[in-house]
Amino acid sequence: MSETDTGAADAGPFAEQQRLFKLLSQDTRHLIIQELLGHPAHLMSLAELEYMTGKSQAAIKDQLETLIDAGLLARYTYDPSEGTRDLPSQFYGFTERGVEVLHDYKYLRGLPVARALYENTRKTEKIERHESAPRPELPDAVAEALEFDEPDLEAVDGGTNP
Repeated sequence: MSETDTGAADAGPFAEQQRLFKLLSQDTRHLIIQELLGHPAHLMSLAELEYMTGKSQAAIKDQLETLIDAGLLARYTYDPSEGTRDLPSQFYGFTERGVEVLHDYKYLRGLPVARALYENTRKTEKIERHESAPRPELPDAVAEALEFDEPDLEAVDGGTNP
């Protein structure tokens, strides 16, 4: 196959799907997306992402930039926490385009599982502090797309589990 043949294939009808599949399937980016889906606010600090993915901050930053450049994520700032030592002010979360892509690729069906995994992960004191830190609001369309009905555990198990 010549270079022109490859270029023609890249412009084919499935080129965008292939690009998005590669974008979503890279290991660190996939972990970032899964952790953001599981987080109660769907907005995470760099420290939270580092802890939850087990990847280095440098690796996470590189992949966050790739996801931001692709329009799937955005950097959100909570101005009142800027300059506060123990609280994060920079968070990463989905964009409207991001949730559209996640919907198209069926990621949003995994929201309940991602949340359960997130909630059942033991966290350090620092990560719990970050998790409960005030953060900016997601755009309404993004927040609505990420809503799901959490099961009432008492109704499911008859209230037998503490």
